[in-house]
Amino acid sequence: MNIILANPRGFCAGVKRAILIVENALKIYKRTIYIKHELVHNQYVVNQLCRKGVIFVEEISQIPDYSIIVFSAHGVSKQVQKEAIKKKLTILNATCPLVTKVHKEVSKSSSMGIKTILIGHKGHPEVEGTIGQYDNKNGKIYLIQSIEDVNQLSIKSHQKLNFVTQTTLSISYTKNIIYALKKKFPNISGPIKEDICYATTNRQKAVNQLSKITDMILVVGSKNSSNSNRLAELGRENGTFTKLIDSFIDIKKKWLKNINYIGITAGASAPEILVTEVIQYLKKLGANQTIEMIGTKETTVFKIPKQLLSIKKFLDKTEKKNNE
Repeated sequence: MNIILANPRGFCAGVKRAILIVENALKIYKRTIYIKHELVHNQYVVNQLCRKGVIFVEEISQIPDYSIIVFSAHGVSKQVQKEAIKKKLTILNATCPLVTKVHKEVSKSSSMGIKTILIGHKGHPEVEGTIGQYDNKNGKIYLIQSIEDVNQLSIKSHQKLNFVTQTTLSISYTKNIIYALKKKFPNISGPIKEDICYATTNRQKAVNQLSKITDMILVVGSKNSSNSNRLAELGRENGTFTKLIDSFIDIKKKWLKNINYIGITAGASAPEILVTEVIQYLKKLGANQTIEMIGTKETTVFKIPKQLLSIKKFLDKTEKKNNE
């Protein structure tokens, strides 16, 4: 059995930024850091932060006044922001900049009273945060998940209408929904640049390539990770036996029977250490060489908030002076 690694895989720039924000906050404030929802959807990352004393909450009301709150990479609604301000919380916003881009699109439509359609998965925190950017009572935001939902929309075709999408959707499936929207509403407008993020796009392209040359694909990622689930779905749609795993512990030996080439990828919120452990486990079971695919090189970097950066620089200078 040979191992083929997808490229790119694992952490995206938004996830790296979110983790860096929390790690810097822990060093700077030396107080309990609260995070609204899971910072990113990966159990390993969440457990590591819990060990460092981070507390995860679902409601702002669970946080004491004057505490430090980090908004997760998925973003939050305007209402959640108002609640945090009301409790005099120090807010560190770890929302992925690409999610913020969608928020701005929806907020602009809301201010102009333009009805908006959001393509996304009901109940996902990113979707709830995006819906929460629309606060104009004279307009409306609609959530749709399928072509059937498009057919059931009751909006006059001549009205001004915009659409946006969740950033972690299946590229091909979303294109079909957008096509159906444009067919039903010829005057509908959408983002100049598509909302599905670069990392989601690149990882899905890599799985498409991986499925052509492997007998099986393991997707490293947690069950509640949207982008990881899309990778697993894509592998199956391509006709390749595909399993979503949190770690090597989830691998069942019976899956590996008669497998000559096994592909490995990881969702955008899964750390590389989990991939390394999967490879080590497979090699213990007799896997041979590991081949890394040539893929899209990702150079995107998102900076941490200025307020954190300036405090960190000040503390670094102070520490340097004290050590001299």
